[in-house]
Amino acid sequence: MTGLAINGRYLTQGMTGVQRFATEIVAAADTLAGAGAWPVARVLHPPGARDAGLRHLRAEAVGTRGGQAWEQLDLPRALAGDVLVNLGNTAPLLAGARQAVVIHDAGAFDTPESYSFAFRTWYRLLQRRLARSGARLLTVSAFSRTRIAAALGVDPAAIGVLPEGGEHVLRIPADAAVLGRHRLEPGRFALVVGNPAAHKNLAALGAAAEALGRQGLTLAVAGAADPAVFRAGGGVAADAARVLGRVSDAELRALYEAALCLVFPSRYEGFGLPPLEAMTCGCPVVAARAGAVPEVCGDAALWFDPAEPATLAEQLLRLATEDGLRDGLRAAGLDRARGFTWDRAARELLALVQERIA
Repeated sequence: MTGLAINGRYLTQGMTGVQRFATEIVAAADTLAGAGAWPVARVLHPPGARDAGLRHLRAEAVGTRGGQAWEQLDLPRALAGDVLVNLGNTAPLLAGARQAVVIHDAGAFDTPESYSFAFRTWYRLLQRRLARSGARLLTVSAFSRTRIAAALGVDPAAIGVLPEGGEHVLRIPADAAVLGRHRLEPGRFALVVGNPAAHKNLAALGAAAEALGRQGLTLAVAGAADPAVFRAGGGVAADAARVLGRVSDAELRALYEAALCLVFPSRYEGFGLPPLEAMTCGCPVVAARAGAVPEVCGDAALWFDPAEPATLAEQLLRLATEDGLRDGLRAAGLDRARGFTWDRAARELLALVQERIA
């Protein structure tokens, strides 16, 4: 049987949603390999990468370069006939059809305003070439499968889908000190987790901050958010919104567990990990009905129109004033989240690449 290798470039990158996906699915595969349910694969990474913490899969530094040069030149030379699994949108063209690549969304095509010219040009070129090379294409939602197929001109049925997991958020004990540091009272704030990319739609939160402010509540924004979003509206929005900046995993868990809800305004999302993390922690979700988020949350969330900020304010008012609504959403979210695990994701990944390594 052909061997299996995993692209470990993620071990040199910062932790965003894509790197979280790679980290957690490889950790789950490592656990399954220990039980004989996953082949023992090599995780090939550039020199100087962080420790992958693996017990059964084999982490191996190869080559001398870093970044894209390492991925395109050093990585394929180290495969020695193995089939390569790429988990983070990109893959070496020299590996041809003897690989699978997880493309998380078609954002470089669908929301070009969210990316630099160089970034979106490279992604478009690379992903089109990968599709033509015969590489096995995978993604994380039915929504992304449809959009990627349209962008790359391939049959949607040829793209495999494996959902993500959310239980990683429970691995680290909550650090509740974050609440006192930012003067946040449990149940008296709504949480936003995001960055200022255009498709994240953080500009829609001015109305939300004002609606919360009228109820004596606060909007807390975690992540690399732009404070100018909340200065622009002035008045209540400026007072009711608190920009927390980047938070640790332990702090994020504490915020999820204490928040009135998670507000997720993104108008384009290939999966939507924060809503799943929130549901896993028992935090109700109020989200834009857009992208793949409805696939993740189903009936366990309150929905608003991302083009109509007033509808977000209406749902927040309901959540703050309607008896039993928050408890009902909390229970529904916990139940929904149980269906999304990294163990399941790793098993489905193996099933989707099995024909390449048989």
